[in-house]
Amino acid sequence: MTPHISAMLGAHPKGGGTLDQDKLAECIGACFECAQACTACADACLDEDMVADLAVCIRTDLDCADICAATGNILTRLTGANTDLTRAALQACRAACAVCAEECEHHAGMHEHCRICAEACRRCENACTALLDSMV
Repeated sequence: MTPHISAMLGAHPKGGGTLDQDKLAECIGACFECAQACTACADACLDEDMVADLAVCIRTDLDCADICAATGNILTRLTGANTDLTRAALQACRAACAVCAEECEHHAGMHEHCRICAEACRRCENACTALLDSMV
């Protein structure tokens, strides 16, 4: 995780709001890392010889990337944060990551990019769960 995430949260006038700062920083980093990994995995899948066999994986990667990026952005915005919306975003992100990880795990033995993507998805899924569990 980059120290800039924690530094920016700490520099915010609201001081990071009511969320656990360590879990929040970890989750933001995991969301953006997962979005990048999913985008890169989809791109790598498009370059595979058996691209037609990877259509579901590509779609799942891209959907997960979008949800993770949106969740990371929502978590980053602390001013006037809505707890219900934050919780819903985290739940959606966790679900998308679980689905994407499962899909990529099917291809992980054949494609290294799918193995890496599945790991990033599981990390993000766990970070979302940890932050959700810490919410009051």
